[in-house]
Amino acid sequence: MEIEMKYGIPDKLCADSLWEDADLDQMADAESKETLYMKSAYFDTEDHILSKNDIAFRVRMEGTRVVASLKWNGTVEKGLHIRGEINVPVDDPACFIQPLPDIFKESETGREVMSLVGDQKLRSLLEINFLRRRLRVDNGRSILEVAVDIGEIITDCGNAPICELEIELFSGENEDVLALGKVLAEKYNLSPMDESKYSRGLKLIHEGNSNKTE
Repeated sequence: MEIEMKYGIPDKLCADSLWEDADLDQMADAESKETLYMKSAYFDTEDHILSKNDIAFRVRMEGTRVVASLKWNGTVEKGLHIRGEINVPVDDPACFIQPLPDIFKESETGREVMSLVGDQKLRSLLEINFLRRRLRVDNGRSILEVAVDIGEIITDCGNAPICELEIELFSGENEDVLALGKVLAEKYNLSPMDESKYSRGLKLIHEGNSNKTE
């Protein structure tokens, strides 16, 4: 299960200020602070059978590590995103080009994806590339990851910038995610985001295809 708050950051200068925030720095585990380049590709069939079933299939390079992920049954309320999630380390970088759904065969949802896809080939729908600055906060009750993302969503129908904050719950209470989010949102004038990076990319594709048919 993935639980996280998402906020839009007004601009890169604000993102830098947030990352350098003294109060946030005091909360953080100093050894957890790092900057990583993230390169993601999202896949679906020609008839978009996965997105029609609220399933996202992602392969992402996180620094030097490649991870395949499934996300499903998402709910969103005022920037709080909750959804099922499976992450599987992948040894083969070619997974970015032609991943196989049997990567997730050990899970029930993974087997469901295999049955939905059947003999169809998965194809890349969009890419999301960004620089992530992240740190970990442990308040004694909950462990959270705070991430500042700057980058771009890339589709055949256009691109969109990324400038956002994510606060993900690793363990503990949802209330601690909301509380930290409220503090940072008020301090830096952040707006809750109900759209994920992936959903924004799908929207670009849908709008682009709609314009072509007009």
